Amino acid sequence: MARNSGKKTRWVASVHTDSTHPPAGLFTKGATTIARTLASKKVSPKGPGSGMRMLSYFINRAGRSLTAERRKELEKAKALLSKRVKREQEPEPGPKKRKSAA
Repeated sequence: MARNSGKKTRWVASVHTDSTHPPAGLFTKGATTIARTLASKKVSPKGPGSGMRMLSYFINRAGRSLTAERRKELEKAKALLSKRVKREQEPEPGPKKRKSAA
């Protein structure tokens, strides 16, 4: 069986994502700052859900190296961000429909 002598292009090279771009040192700050920053369009162009995933990823990757105090602060930021995500997912209340008197 003959091998291709040409270089095979990888699909990863053609994928261009626009995911979260947290500033350096963000996860060392307070919960409200973390939540506010991760919810911003500048950091999370696809909305606060992307920021939520980034925060969860950071907490999971840090694992045992996080101090209890730092983990508590990050979990607090996660709760604040979760509230914002839920608030954005709720449908906006429209005008109330009147019941017709028949």
